[in-house]
Amino acid sequence: MSLSDYKHGRTTQLHPGYVPYSSTLVGHDGKTNFRTPQDVRDTNTPENAHKLSRVNFPKVQTIFLLGLTLTFLIMASYVLMWDKKGLLTPPPYQLSVVDVSMAANTTAAAAAAVVSSQRTSVDMKQLVRMIQSTLEYPPRKLPDEKDIIRTDPHLFSLIPRHFLPGIKSPCWYQEFLGKTSNNPYASNLFVVRSMTFKNVCDQLTSNFRQRLYQKDDKLFRLRCLPYFYVVGQPKCGTTDLFRRLQVHPELRFNVMKEPHWWTRKRFGYIRFKEGLQERFPLDDYLDLFDLAAQTIQASISGNSPGDRRPLQVITGEASASTMWDNQAWSYNHDKWEETDPPFLAQDLIHTVQPGAKIIIMLRDPAERLYSDYLYFKMANKSAEDFHQKVVESVQLFQSCLLGRSLRSCVYSTNLSNSMPVRLNLGLYIVFLLDWLSVFPREQILVLRLEDYAANLQGTFKKVFSFLNTSPLSRQEEAVLTKSPSSNTRRPADRDLGPMLASTRKLLWEFHQPFNHKLATVLDNKAFLWGDNDFL
Repeated sequence: MSLSDYKHGRTTQLHPGYVPYSSTLVGHDGKTNFRTPQDVRDTNTPENAHKLSRVNFPKVQTIFLLGLTLTFLIMASYVLMWDKKGLLTPPPYQLSVVDVSMAANTTAAAAAAVVSSQRTSVDMKQLVRMIQSTLEYPPRKLPDEKDIIRTDPHLFSLIPRHFLPGIKSPCWYQEFLGKTSNNPYASNLFVVRSMTFKNVCDQLTSNFRQRLYQKDDKLFRLRCLPYFYVVGQPKCGTTDLFRRLQVHPELRFNVMKEPHWWTRKRFGYIRFKEGLQERFPLDDYLDLFDLAAQTIQASISGNSPGDRRPLQVITGEASASTMWDNQAWSYNHDKWEETDPPFLAQDLIHTVQPGAKIIIMLRDPAERLYSDYLYFKMANKSAEDFHQKVVESVQLFQSCLLGRSLRSCVYSTNLSNSMPVRLNLGLYIVFLLDWLSVFPREQILVLRLEDYAANLQGTFKKVFSFLNTSPLSRQEEAVLTKSPSSNTRRPADRDLGPMLASTRKLLWEFHQPFNHKLATVLDNKAFLWGDNDFL
């Protein structure tokens, strides 16, 4: 995320470079297989064309001149034909620039370069028509609650169907079966991977025995789920939002911003490329919210000041993967890669906590993608390289739409892994509609990073109203608005400048139908993101 990096989105027209060609094959089983540009072995490359052009001409000068003249005439006729059809005018999205004057001085190599340049272009009009024809689809069929519970019976056996009354946070008492003399957080997998969280747990351990509630010779501990979830999207400001929210005295955050529990770690994945590892138990996840539970328990036990504000304490978590990432289903069950995921993260969250509040942060999808590229790619970054990767990703997405539904392509793990940049994460409307199929509109707050950066004070008033918290004092508000931004763009990345103007136009055309539907659903034209700039 960045508060400032989106401001560096000014576009500058530079000369593009070459992008490989990508294609789609349909196998004997009728399934669409994606071929990445690296898989293609193009026999019409300039090197091969040069080899083909090495012909053994006769030594007789007359024949040589006649052959040369004939070659020139043939090339000239091709040039005139291409010019008449408009083929020599490079589309704004292609990377190769063909100098027409070279055609008169070269033979097969020039022809191959022209043909190759056409194959790197994107027919955006055709693609936009495909997207528009697939955007109007019926809402997903919600899975039966019994089927959701069967996916993780242990999860639903530990979390009760009803929470404690009189407490704003979703909390309940869980029987404590361990020894009070032991460190209850010693085996927590989040503790093992976070020194900061370990330090917090060390402090919580010091008074853990006093926080237990005794009834009928049994000990119980207060457990809480997040009151709200910041679910997405990556590079849209969630880190900064998470940090500033902690200024409010009624919020008790865990110190780990992105646990990624609902989408990855409960399945046993930390990073998918590292394969299946140890599953993170529910109790480890609940430990993240013990700071809030401690404050609430002190109020219930009468060990806090006389006011009842502690009972209004809430907590939240912010994992930018929760909105979109459902890849674990395809890694665990190969058959589910062929269709849409059978269950989504929001299905489980809603089943255990139907009253949860959801906050979504979005930004101009073109700028989000460029920021994502700069943040996650470590070396050899450039505006030209970004353009090449965007073209390849758009081509692969178009290939997917030829054989699969829009939702299936957006959620496809294979396609996502094939695309050199995470183009699918900017298709916000597809994910949002799936969240709206589960949670009512009044429980979802959708923000724009652009509005957030321009008016922090106004945005947080909206957020705190949504969370039904008390207003901040002037001093607290000053701390919230004047603290420096978090997770801003690195200086070296800022030095690379904005994306190319041609890249920006390509991405605008690609996202336009998605953004229009998003703006319609949210009844807010601001989500068109500069629609008039390209009209």
